[in-house]
Amino acid sequence: QRQGRLVSPAGERPLGVVLAGGKSSRMGRDKAWLTFFGQPLLRRVADTLAEVTGEVMVSGRDPSPFGLSLPWLADEMAELGPAGGVLTVLAATNRSCLIVSCDLPFLDAAALTRLVAAWRTRPASALMTTYRIVESGYVESLVAIYDPEGADVLRRNLMQGQRRLSAIFPESLRCHVDYSRADTDAARAFFNVNSPPDLIRARGMEEGT
Repeated sequence: QRQGRLVSPAGERPLGVVLAGGKSSRMGRDKAWLTFFGQPLLRRVADTLAEVTGEVMVSGRDPSPFGLSLPWLADEMAELGPAGGVLTVLAATNRSCLIVSCDLPFLDAAALTRLVAAWRTRPASALMTTYRIVESGYVESLVAIYDPEGADVLRRNLMQGQRRLSAIFPESLRCHVDYSRADTDAARAFFNVNSPPDLIRARGMEEGT
């Protein structure tokens, strides 16, 4: 077992990955095509990620209809949700990956940069570097950096029926960046559009910028 703290070179960056293979069942229409700030969500999130990682790929669908010339991967195993997408990417690339969902209209480069900085000095035991809400302990599993050694952990848990990323990677395997719900600027980056009520609220947030 790895011990101590890993210190990555200052210039090292994880591979950026947008998860875009969901069915958007709660929304009732394809979330990736929802337009915010003049761009489809998938394109907006990919562009934001590229600012920080430089290199970006898409998991779950071909991004070319969005005008994106990016590599992409179909899920290795279907119907396993986001955890299946994370496994697919780690297994295929064998790289540390900054993975974000495509339904985050207010995700910003500053939040991602802070996460990468924490990852560069993560504990050696950490396979997941993620944001955590101080008040509840909730972790932002879909704005997180996963290390390639996590593929075996994912595969083992998925075979046992566990699909929740925060359970697959318990606290002992995580490095946390804490933020407070009271910090509206910080919390805004993680607001995801899952359902029609979320979309209504997000439109109000978009207009308020």
